[in-house]
Amino acid sequence: MAKRQSTGRSALGALFLVLIGLAATQIAHSAEFPAAPQAGMTAPAFRLQDQVGAWHDSNEYRGKWLVLYFYPKDDTPGCTTQACEFRDNLFAFNKLGAVVVGISVDDVASHKQFSEEHSLPFTLLADSTKETAKAYGVLRSVLGLMEIASRETFIIDPQGRIAKHYPAVDPKGHSQAVLKDLRALQQAKS
Repeated sequence: MAKRQSTGRSALGALFLVLIGLAATQIAHSAEFPAAPQAGMTAPAFRLQDQVGAWHDSNEYRGKWLVLYFYPKDDTPGCTTQACEFRDNLFAFNKLGAVVVGISVDDVASHKQFSEEHSLPFTLLADSTKETAKAYGVLRSVLGLMEIASRETFIIDPQGRIAKHYPAVDPKGHSQAVLKDLRALQQAKS
């Protein structure tokens, strides 16, 4: 009986990962969710808690370059790959004066576990109300069963405007692509 329960849980876990994968690769925007802000537009404001429960307001990032990346679910394969690549390149982002912040609709406790398990030295914000994901146009419905943030990234300039939007992100190599574009954006502004 224990083996049957274990197999059942494994099957449910696999189904959940498939659903997350489908949602993460969904490109079409639903009419019920607003479109993402475009380059040049003011980035939507937010006030969310991080993985240790501290509050963060979008205004605290003014005057800095902000790499704001949305992801579907803590501790799933693609999200782990993406987070670990940002972690591994964090010194390069810091050298450019940029702050990396991840957001998903998971709660604070989930972010805390994910952050600790993978030694993530940057802020993960919990958008449990889904309002920030909705404001950035990244909230998606998974087969009508649940809502998650799609895997999208925004580079926000020091004035709080969207400098670049990545609407379809492959987690492998994404951090390097963002670094390259961030350098180019900074050079264009100087």
